[in-house]
Amino acid sequence: MARLSENARSSDDGGLRVLVAGASGFIGAELCRQLEADGHTVQKLVRSDPGPGEYRWNPAAGEIDLDLVNGADAVISLGGASIAKIPWTKPYIETLLSSRVEVTSTLVKAMHAVENPPATFLSASAVGYYGDRPNETLTEESPKGTGILPEIVERWEAEAIAAPQQTRVVRFRTGLVVGKGGAFGPIGLLTRVGLGARIGDGTQFWPWIALFDEAAAIRHLLTSSLVGAVDLEGPVPATSEQITRRVAKAMHRWHPWVIPEFAIKALLGGAGKELLLPSTRIIPTKLIDDGFVFRYQTADAAIDAIWER
Repeated sequence: MARLSENARSSDDGGLRVLVAGASGFIGAELCRQLEADGHTVQKLVRSDPGPGEYRWNPAAGEIDLDLVNGADAVISLGGASIAKIPWTKPYIETLLSSRVEVTSTLVKAMHAVENPPATFLSASAVGYYGDRPNETLTEESPKGTGILPEIVERWEAEAIAAPQQTRVVRFRTGLVVGKGGAFGPIGLLTRVGLGARIGDGTQFWPWIALFDEAAAIRHLLTSSLVGAVDLEGPVPATSEQITRRVAKAMHRWHPWVIPEFAIKALLGGAGKELLLPSTRIIPTKLIDDGFVFRYQTADAAIDAIWER
C-alpha cells in the first residue's frame, strides 16, 4: 500500500478507524473485506437492523450518530440508488440525484458538527460526469459533459467538496465494475441464457475496472495524498463489443445478436442513451502517476478471472 499521508491518523495498533456508508453493497462488501484484511477497524453504516460492526443511520432524514464521525480517521461514502435500474422515469431520475445528495450531505454536515472531523473523506462519484465524448481521451482534467448524468454527478460532487477545510476530500469516479453483481450482473445473466449481444455499433468505449481493483484503489486513496477528482478505471480502455464478446467467450456462450441503437433508445430511453451508448475513453492518470498497481490490466483478464473462480 501507499505511504500514510500527513492527513491520515493511525490508531495505536497501526490501523485506521474507517466509517463506510454503503458497506453492504456490491463494492462496499469487497472494500470492507480488504480494509479488514489490512488491519483497519471498519464501522459500517446501514439503514436496516444493524449486525456486528454495523450502525444504523437514516440519510434521508439527515440522522447519524455523531460519535461515529468524531475522531474517525476516514469516512468513505458509496451510497446512492442504482443507475442500472430500468426505466429511468422522471421520479427515478430525481431519486438518483436525491439519494446521492442525501448520503453525502448527511456525512458532510456531521463532519462540520463534530469537534474532531475525519482527516480523509473519500466520496464515490461516477464517470457519467464526462458524458458522451467520442474521439476524445479523457482524464481528471477534462471538463463536464452534457446530459442527465453529468448534471447529477456535478451536484453530487458539490456536496462532497463542502466538507471541512481540514479534511482531505477525494471524489473517485467509477464506471462499469467488472464482477458478479452491480451493473455488470445483467450482462452476465443475459449472456448465460444465450442473449449476449453487441450494443449499438459496439465501438463505444465503456470505462471498466475489476471489482478487486476498485476496492484496492479506494484503499490506496485512503493513505495517499491525492485530492480532488480521481478516475478509478482500468489502465487499458475497452469497447463495449470487446467486453460483451469476452463475457460470452468466458462463459462458453454464443454472442450472435445485435441490439441496434434505435432499439436501445426506444426501449430504455434516457438510461440506454446515457449508460450503454456513450463512448467514454478514460486513462486513470492520477492513479497511475501515484503508483497504484492494477491486478487486472485489461478487461479480458478481469472478465476471465470471474468465471475461472
